[in-house]
Amino acid sequence: MASPAPVYIVDGARTPFLKARGGPGAFSASDLATQAGRALLLRQPIAPSDLSEVILGCAAPAPDEVNIGRVVALRMGGGEKVPGFTVMRNCASGLQAIDSAMANIQRGRSDLVLAGGVDALSRTPLIYNDTMVRWFSTMAGKKTAVAKLGHFLKLPVGAALQPVIAILKGLTDPVVGLSMGQTAENLAYRFGITRQDMDAYASRSHHRVVQAREAGVFSDEIVPIVDGRGKVYKEDDGVRSDSTEEGLAKLRPVFDKPYGNITAGNSSQVTDGAAWVLLASEAAVKKYGLSPIARIIDLHWAGLDPAEMGLGPVHAATPLLQRHGLGLNDLDQWEINEAFAAQVLGCLKAWQDADYCRTQLGSAPMGSLDDARVNLHGGAIAIGHPVGASGTRIVLHLARSLQRKAGAHSEANTDVAGNIQKTQKTARGMAAICIGGGLGGAALLETV
Repeated sequence: MASPAPVYIVDGARTPFLKARGGPGAFSASDLATQAGRALLLRQPIAPSDLSEVILGCAAPAPDEVNIGRVVALRMGGGEKVPGFTVMRNCASGLQAIDSAMANIQRGRSDLVLAGGVDALSRTPLIYNDTMVRWFSTMAGKKTAVAKLGHFLKLPVGAALQPVIAILKGLTDPVVGLSMGQTAENLAYRFGITRQDMDAYASRSHHRVVQAREAGVFSDEIVPIVDGRGKVYKEDDGVRSDSTEEGLAKLRPVFDKPYGNITAGNSSQVTDGAAWVLLASEAAVKKYGLSPIARIIDLHWAGLDPAEMGLGPVHAATPLLQRHGLGLNDLDQWEINEAFAAQVLGCLKAWQDADYCRTQLGSAPMGSLDDARVNLHGGAIAIGHPVGASGTRIVLHLARSLQRKAGAHSEANTDVAGNIQKTQKTARGMAAICIGGGLGGAALLETV
């Protein structure tokens, strides 16, 4: 069987991730995706109309932006002839966009694709139950003022008047009836992960982001965005430089009251944000004189028990490692999306658990993953988790980090003519994400 055509990551950009703070944020999802996409395209030697297509992952598009991929493709200046469409795979919608782009490139249907993800979770709507919906519908059918008044006097009271925040519905699994936080509690119980373990991990995530920010690690990823009042947003605004284990220990459990251990502090933040990567075929790289930063070697999806959905990275990344003859620590870097501290710690425990690996993965234990290779610059606990965007963010960040790592390990050699030639070592890494509903996704990357 012939090897699939290579797919290159040429460049990428994301907005700052902006924490939801009790009301609609400053940007709609299409605003976020458009501003990040325009900034990315402006630094390319191509016009937006040169794109083969635009693919955007979004878990919660607004009612007036249902096919948000097409909306954003037009708003970025792609023109009428550049197709745009939307994909949804819950937390991995942004990774699904990349996978869909890869498939089209490898089939020869596309050459140059802008793929990404977005969500403005602060703008998820309020919804009413069926009783109130029927009341509103009946009211709309009343023709006279007297009839309307009579129906108004029949207004339901109590629970029927209480709207439900749509995101709470979305973060509850309809099959097993558990919220995503409760599935994380399951992992904590299964693998003996303590509250102290979770809070320590969460605090470290914040401090790793702060250190990376001070070192300029995110400067080639984040593009500033501007709201309608002219306010500029430059950085992820949920990061806490003052985060401590002691402070986090004071927070009360959210999902399993009063005895649980998952809190707002050791969970990912509800966030607005967008992320993109520009993907190209080998032909497009040559045609436009592009300089790729990484190549996507392979990508894998897996299913598992929805009640333990947080172990999705284990189920998706393990087959990739096996397919390519790799061990956990053969990779230079891992990005595992931090839905919950217990979820990431649960993944690390599962790879070491002989019984879990035997019964669930059909393999021997994979061993201990070196902590110095995992989420070196923090993750969603500090940065935030705009559900549709996170799959793209971790791929983009991994690609940039591997590029820096490979450059740092380049070797200088002298050829026969006395000229100094630099050889850059290849760096490889894995981006993996858990997905509500009992799924996992992972992408294996290497530098070019």
